[in-house]
Amino acid sequence: MVSKFLTVPNEHGFHMRPASIFAAAMAKYPCDVTVRFNGNSYNAKSMLNLMTACIQCGSDIELVCDGDQEEEALAEGPKMIKEGLGE
Repeated sequence: MVSKFLTVPNEHGFHMRPASIFAAAMAKYPCDVTVRFNGNSYNAKSMLNLMTACIQCGSDIELVCDGDQEEEALAEGPKMIKEGLGE
């Protein structure tokens, strides 16, 4: 298991489009990918789970990857978040 703490920089947080882009990218990895936010864990491969989390701009999250290709997922996920998730 590997993880990284991040601050979400994009102006509108994880609304529908960024959540969809992120979930699709993480779905290609066989490992479990979880976003921890406000004491809860959300499946990062699910757009609906990410939207349910109500992650706003400036939110501090932890991205947790566990299983096969966890290092690769942890390399791509934070890069996408730091680049604004297509916004």
